[in-house]
Amino acid sequence: MTAIRSGFFVARETELGEIASVTGPAAQGRGGAMLVLGEAGIGKSTLIGAAASRLDGWQVLRAGGIEFESELPYSALHQLCAPVLDRRAALPAPQRSALEAVFGLHAGVTPTPMLVGLAVLGLLSAVGRRRPVFCTVDDVQWTDAGSRQVLAFVAARVAAERVAIVFAARDAASVPELGRLPALSLTGLADSEALTLLRYRAPFGYEAAILQRILAEAAGNPLALVEIARDAGPFGLPGDGGHGAVEHRFVSRFLRLPVPTRSVLALAAAEPTGDLVLLRRAMAIQGLDAANLAAAEDSGLLVIGPRVHFRHPLARSAVYRSAGVEPRRQAHAALAAGTDVDVDPDRRAWHRANAITGPDEGTAAELERSAGRAQRRGGFAAVAAFLESAARLTPGRSEQARRLLAAARARLSSGAPSAARELVNEAERLQPEPADRSVARLLRATIDYHVTRSIPATIALVDAADGVGPDDVRETYLEAFASLMFSVDDPGRLRRLALHIRERVPHRQPPRPVDLLLRALVEQNLRPVDEAMPLMRRTVDAFREYARTPDADPWWMERACALSVDLGDSDAMEEIVDRQVELARAQGAYAILPHALRFQAVARTIVGRFADAQVCVTEARAVDEAAGTSNLVGSDLMLAAWSGDADRFREIREKLRGWVGVNPTALPYANGVLCNGSGDHEAALNALLLVQDQHRRGSYAVTAFHHELVEAAAYVGRPEAATESAEWIGTVARVNPNAWTTGAHLLACALLDPGLDAQDRYREAISRFAGSRMRVHYARARLLYGQWLRRVGRRAEARVELRAAHDLLSTVGAGGFAARAARELDAIGGPTLADHADPLAGLTARELLVARKVASGAGTKEVAALLFVSPRTIDAHLRNLYRKLGITSRRQLRELLR
Repeated sequence: MTAIRSGFFVARETELGEIASVTGPAAQGRGGAMLVLGEAGIGKSTLIGAAASRLDGWQVLRAGGIEFESELPYSALHQLCAPVLDRRAALPAPQRSALEAVFGLHAGVTPTPMLVGLAVLGLLSAVGRRRPVFCTVDDVQWTDAGSRQVLAFVAARVAAERVAIVFAARDAASVPELGRLPALSLTGLADSEALTLLRYRAPFGYEAAILQRILAEAAGNPLALVEIARDAGPFGLPGDGGHGAVEHRFVSRFLRLPVPTRSVLALAAAEPTGDLVLLRRAMAIQGLDAANLAAAEDSGLLVIGPRVHFRHPLARSAVYRSAGVEPRRQAHAALAAGTDVDVDPDRRAWHRANAITGPDEGTAAELERSAGRAQRRGGFAAVAAFLESAARLTPGRSEQARRLLAAARARLSSGAPSAARELVNEAERLQPEPADRSVARLLRATIDYHVTRSIPATIALVDAADGVGPDDVRETYLEAFASLMFSVDDPGRLRRLALHIRERVPHRQPPRPVDLLLRALVEQNLRPVDEAMPLMRRTVDAFREYARTPDADPWWMERACALSVDLGDSDAMEEIVDRQVELARAQGAYAILPHALRFQAVARTIVGRFADAQVCVTEARAVDEAAGTSNLVGSDLMLAAWSGDADRFREIREKLRGWVGVNPTALPYANGVLCNGSGDHEAALNALLLVQDQHRRGSYAVTAFHHELVEAAAYVGRPEAATESAEWIGTVARVNPNAWTTGAHLLACALLDPGLDAQDRYREAISRFAGSRMRVHYARARLLYGQWLRRVGRRAEARVELRAAHDLLSTVGAGGFAARAARELDAIGGPTLADHADPLAGLTARELLVARKVASGAGTKEVAALLFVSPRTIDAHLRNLYRKLGITSRRQLRELLR
């Protein structure tokens, strides 16, 4: 769309219709987003402006990228949200705090982009309740990375909102975050449309031949048409033309202006916020006055309003680049002097950095402080940019290398490993001190590890960590050890690493929970179970106590939870992982949250809360979708196995086979559970013996495999194959006696010695499990006892146990074991009760999660925050599931799920 006079435009009606196809449904609560693409000057901004002018009664929010401001954190987001920021009071406290932190309204905890995205989504949703919202983001390729990430998050989640978002960019490749949005590509105007534009915009009436030359030079680009016609004069064109010449024409016009006018334009080009007060302040510092400002506006390059802006981004870049090195520095110096250090210290530091030519430690230190403030706002790309600028201005090589390495860490945190690697290279070229060289090597290895997560990268990470003091790399070793626990290529590799860590890393006094965790994992791998368990117990207790503190860090808690499983401590297992999920949500730690949720699903599966486990898995997937990440699906595999869902198990198994680094025991252990459930004990034993062999050779194993192996070996008549596992179960019960471990030991003894004494052991095991959280183990114990009773001919008693087992196994969702109980009942003429249809079976996984969260008392906003969607989306899910369940209220939902 090309404006030619107020309210009248040339062509582009089809394109306006495309935008209307987004705004029309959005007005009715079916929001959407799109991307308008086209070369500079093709009319993207004018088209979007025309669309906005037709939206009566809408809240229109605008933002635009500026080439020289692309690293200032959340600057575009602030432009967009500033007019409605007063509506943030209605947001949940974590979201409100996130917005206030990134916009510098208070110094809160560093928020993640996902939490900021959820806050912006909530803000737009709140505004949309009063009237529809139209957001336009021009030159999005020049917005800062944090703003782009957040806006992409929001754009994917407005389907149930009265919000329409239209982005404009020169090409799709420059904005990969928005690659999934529908795109509208603008092409040049037809000759007839271009002629209409020229008749209204050209200052002269041209002969036909000249008009044809202008049309040919501009090739349908509206900005080129106007600029070429403006400069052509009444007799024809100046020398060169074409699309590339548009910026050249801006340059030519700028260079023909008087020096004072050029100085004003250089100041405006160097200050991308368009702050007129600051511009006047800087002009006064340079001895410029209002007449010079008026002359700059008369040039046709600058537009003065409440804010200052250039006619086109090309005009800004043309002015800035052609102003000359010294005038640019003088402009930045004046702007730095005119910026209040208490109001905007970061922009002042940025201008100062662009005003000086050589090393300046004072400015470098100021930039480093700006990096610290940017980090608190969560803008890691800005952190890196400030630190890079600080390094360039740093006088000493050692300090310069330190700042470059810090910038490299920030680049890695911002998701730019290639840029991080280049900064490490630059730091190494400075030939830093040996200690810094070791840090650089470790950082390079860390980058490679985060990119590939491969076994060679993990080994290289350990090698690099060996060059740094052990107290500085404890968590690096822990990361590597935890990674290799799931390696597949060499079972002895983990044991060798355990020996290496034991030799190199001294015991810290007093130890932190994470120090204990590293030692416990190492000793668990190297020592017999009875010798390793005291340290494992101490570690779990330390994490349990630490997790109860209000500001605990959720990292590594899932590994402590795994130790709880190996100890057979279900109370600690659930307490630690539940607290980890709680902390990760509260702190916005979305890198760890999906892992925590999946381990929570494992914990729920272990105790037999399969429906709750499925809710955890669904929520973890929602986090992954929001973050654009993928995670291993071992929890899905385990849940499918315990549920007896063979089709789902095979589907997940095929997916896992294509992934590098999967635990070799996860698949065979889960396969053992599935086969024991179906009664195929021979297949179960074969799978579990593979786990046992890997464990003997030094690999980590899901230690619950011992329980499954004992059952499989007993039922195929090979009790000798279970000797080692039975001893392990007995040792755990002796060293750490509780309902789970003692019950498992009694059950193992009964299975491997099925004589008359087995009855007392079965009954005692059932009694132990009955007093614990382990519902599914209680049900399985009754199944095993019922099968033993049937084999010794006590059919009536067997019928009671098998029916009880069947009913409980069916209730918790252990389909394979329930079917096994049903077959046993059929064999003794004891039919099972008719299955009742599950009213929840018709719900999607997402609807089931919403149903369970709402039934537990969670509000709409709370559930929306859990799933990274807006409250209106949750309302839509509730309407759908109410319809499917034939209910109309939350009270009825609670009664149904009670």
